[in-house]
Amino acid sequence: MAMDAATIEAMIREALPDAQVSIQDLRGDGDHYAAHIVSAEFRGKSRVQQHQMVYAALRGKMGGELHALALQTATPDA
Repeated sequence: MAMDAATIEAMIREALPDAQVSIQDLRGDGDHYAAHIVSAEFRGKSRVQQHQMVYAALRGKMGGELHALALQTATPDA
């Protein structure tokens, strides 16, 4: 069962309220997305830690309802 972009964005914003989130459906199939997320909460974190924060926000949906998510994360000053 696929997830829609609005659901992904809402889950990320719930965990990272200050985030600027842009979601793109790469294939139009609801299974392959790219996300660009900017949040001050990423400050001082490694890229791996930033991505872990996003995956945690998705509460186990990766690999199930959400097949693929290409992530780009940044801080507001980056």
